Amino acid sequence: MSIDESQVTAAVAAVIDPELRRPLGELGMVGSVHTRRKRVAVEVALPVAHYPQVDLLEARVHQAVSAVAGADEVTVGTVVMEEEPRARLRMLLRGEAVEGGTQHAPDDGHHHDHDHGGRGQLGHEEGRPNRFMLPRSKTRILGISSGKGGVGKSSVTVNLAVALAGRGFDVGILDADVYGFSVPKMLGVTNDPLIIGDLVVPPTANGVRCLSMGYFVPDDTPVIWRGPMLHKALEQFLVDAYWGEPDYLLIDMPPGTGDVTLSLGQYLTKTEVYVVTTPQQAAERVAQRSAYAARKLKLAVRGVIENMSWFTGDDGTRYELFGAGGGAQLAGELGVPLLAQVPLVPALRQGGDDGIPTASAEPHGEVAAIFDRLAASIVDLGPARVYRKELSLS
Repeated sequence: MSIDESQVTAAVAAVIDPELRRPLGELGMVGSVHTRRKRVAVEVALPVAHYPQVDLLEARVHQAVSAVAGADEVTVGTVVMEEEPRARLRMLLRGEAVEGGTQHAPDDGHHHDHDHGGRGQLGHEEGRPNRFMLPRSKTRILGISSGKGGVGKSSVTVNLAVALAGRGFDVGILDADVYGFSVPKMLGVTNDPLIIGDLVVPPTANGVRCLSMGYFVPDDTPVIWRGPMLHKALEQFLVDAYWGEPDYLLIDMPPGTGDVTLSLGQYLTKTEVYVVTTPQQAAERVAQRSAYAARKLKLAVRGVIENMSWFTGDDGTRYELFGAGGGAQLAGELGVPLLAQVPLVPALRQGGDDGIPTASAEPHGEVAAIFDRLAASIVDLGPARVYRKELSLS
């Protein structure tokens, strides 16, 4: 029985690339296909030489081709793309028009070109829109905020993201805490971002994509930047990175109400803010100012998350080391729900140090259950604002 080469090509084209999460045929990554008797040899065209998750990609292709009738012996190899198909891939991932293809520029009402110099409107490079703000974007943007540092905001962000991913959602984290970036380490990211020309693809760990200033400066180098530089860096994280179309983009916001918060308020006006506080009254008052600042920027404050709510001793007794009631009081003052109370447990701290989030390492534990319920509550809340093209004013 001869092998139908077109069936083999179609099988390879339908395989989802684990890194870019789109079919290989759509990405232009299907290379040569050769058949002889019951033997099949296929090549996958990689955008760059050191491409992440190649073993998983080859396994998926091997499985897909092996299912084709008559393919008893399958060999999968890789080659590196030439510059022309790589350029087409970049355009595709940016959502720009690709000659001879079906991908078109986003319908945002603006002219698009490929001049990379200078900025156009606030929120996107000239010719490069902030796709999260397009009317058709399905992504809910969750800003995880706090009034001050040390309340476990990044830990909450990471574990909430892992919990949402565990529920089957496509999730990304933008680590916007540019002075105190810690998300990549806490999430367990081991690879640098993938660079395809001038396009950045955030790496993935525990099912969550992540982009952070920590990828671009050494750990021991302080970020000493003024507002305009921070503004530009965050803009590039949004428009020069390929995020796909995640269901949720969590933003680990810096403490307080400084330049980064102002920039995010301008770039991502549909951000839903969730305020993290500890139970003590002093922390609650500071967190309240953070929430009021978000509202001044016309961002929707959706809920409060109380961290370090109690510690359970070996005797089963709960010790409220940081007081009690701060989260509920803040929620009442803001008129929003108290969505979760997260206990102080060593595993949560250890997971952050080791890069193994507790929501992933102990999926049936107390903390994982709390974050799963928190994720469910946020899903049930629905988006703060629904953008529909037919409701826009002309």
